[in-house]
Amino acid sequence: MTDTNQSLLDALVPEIRRGGIVLAVLAGLKQEEYGYSLKRWLADHGVEIDEGTLYPLLRRLESQGLLASRWALEEQRPRRYYRRNAAGDALLRDLTREWKTFNKNIGGLLS
Repeated sequence: MTDTNQSLLDALVPEIRRGGIVLAVLAGLKQEEYGYSLKRWLADHGVEIDEGTLYPLLRRLESQGLLASRWALEEQRPRRYYRRNAAGDALLRDLTREWKTFNKNIGGLLS
């Protein structure tokens, strides 16, 4: 791969991933998770996300009314747990349908 192609690839891969990250985070919050446990779950499923992306995304999704959160003080340090609410469940269903349709259409173009 040429340096130019590598540079283009490096610039375009985040664009491809951006929408998928929201879908992955919503999928991972079927049950309560705190940020680091969600990050680990995503990584275990092949979706790497850095904390500088994950935590602002969690706060944004909560402010958009898609997640519920609570603070837990049982551990040595406080943890904020997040979970999809009914609106998050509905959006996940809709996004999943759109994602599958888009992937099918792109797959058709690439074959």
